[in-house]
Amino acid sequence: MEYGHLGRTGLLVSKLCLGTMNFGPQTTEDDSFAIMDRAHDLGINFFDTANVYGWKKGEGITENIIGRWFAQGGGRREKTVIATKLYGSMGDWPNEEKLSALNIRRAAEASLRRMQTDYIDVYQAHHIDRDTPFEEFWEAMDILKQQGKILYVGSSNFAGWHIAKAQESARRRNTLGLVSEQSHYNLLVRAPELEVIPACEDYGLGLIPWSPLAGGLLGGILRKIDKGRSADDRIVAQLDKHRDKVEAYEAFCDELGEDPANVGLAWLLHQRAVTAPIIGPRTVEQLDGTLRALEIKLDDKALARLDEIFPGFRTAPEEYAW
Repeated sequence: MEYGHLGRTGLLVSKLCLGTMNFGPQTTEDDSFAIMDRAHDLGINFFDTANVYGWKKGEGITENIIGRWFAQGGGRREKTVIATKLYGSMGDWPNEEKLSALNIRRAAEASLRRMQTDYIDVYQAHHIDRDTPFEEFWEAMDILKQQGKILYVGSSNFAGWHIAKAQESARRRNTLGLVSEQSHYNLLVRAPELEVIPACEDYGLGLIPWSPLAGGLLGGILRKIDKGRSADDRIVAQLDKHRDKVEAYEAFCDELGEDPANVGLAWLLHQRAVTAPIIGPRTVEQLDGTLRALEIKLDDKALARLDEIFPGFRTAPEEYAW
């Protein structure tokens, strides 16, 4: 396994981040345990979750599964850099969502209880909260840091100017600020190249791409359909929209002799500011297969071909101005 620093911090994390969103809804607890154990066997030390995962309001199903896995001991907690998120609704009463100081305090305490740990390595805002000023956000996060309950703060689904506002607010407090941004970024979704990635580079944030395979569109979906495997209606609709690109992509992966899923992950690992794409295996076998992505080296010609199939963006404002 390869490791790199999370943004400008001294924290070393694996170049692949284990996403746990499937744990509970799609993957049984026993299989989830097996995947996490196998991740450690492979050297993956960076796990991502969220308080809303499990998708039953207020239950924190996925965090509870992780907590029961940690409780088995054997160095599981100590070997893991655990990142979780807050923002989504965890109840029907006021102040059980978003980024108020009250919800930050309550949500952190609840995540700690569910995961059976006394600290969170990276505590992430799952979305920008336009109703809460960053002064309030940072005061609440700084208190959690002082209490030793969180070590680092990250963002998710922030625009470039949100990152700038957050960092300048933190700078006025003489605190570290954000160390990571978790964005929707893949070969099909390249809008972060306009301003999010430049902001991450300038402020020293590590980029953690979510949905690195565009919900399965970049994972060899045409091959799977040809073999008789079904796809849900949402993916089929997206495939109809992007079929020409997906066909060209899978043909190019055939030329490379590589699985499309691994090429998609490898491409992200070649991009500026990227620390670790989030992988979401539903089985141990799927997890094992992702390791090939770390070995694929895409030369300039291959990267240029991928840009032809999936055109990206230059940094703003040059993308749309001189």
